[in-house]
Amino acid sequence: MTELVRREDRDLVSVDPFAGLVDLQAEFDRWRQRWRDLLSGEILPAGAFVPLADVEETDDAYVVEIELPGVDRRDIEVLTTGRRLTVTGERKEKERVGVLRRRTRRVGTFRYEIEFPGEIAEDEVTASLNDGVLTVRLPKPAAERPRKVTVS
Repeated sequence: MTELVRREDRDLVSVDPFAGLVDLQAEFDRWRQRWRDLLSGEILPAGAFVPLADVEETDDAYVVEIELPGVDRRDIEVLTTGRRLTVTGERKEKERVGVLRRRTRRVGTFRYEIEFPGEIAEDEVTASLNDGVLTVRLPKPAAERPRKVTVS
């Protein structure tokens, strides 16, 4: 017959089950970005990234909001060509005084590109940067805007 022995002199080891989650999430984000680059057919240079963005279509315009915290407006370039919007720039590394223990924010160049289903009025495009969000408003030409017709 087997007898259970209890040892009182053994130290208990504390285990944090969430210790590796931050690293796991960062690795998952890197893999997701690689798949996005592969599927888009465009591989970005090392250190480059695609910022997160929302695209909204209204009756009279397309509105693109791109998250760019820590990016200076002088480091952003907005180009329109036909139905395509391209936003490029750079998030620069800030000077550090102490020892950097962990980095999860991306630095380096970025590129965001989208092609719209309809034409845009290129001469009326506006862009503004507020609270780390770049908002680009791309109006539709008057010919493509819906017109309300009253029934007589």
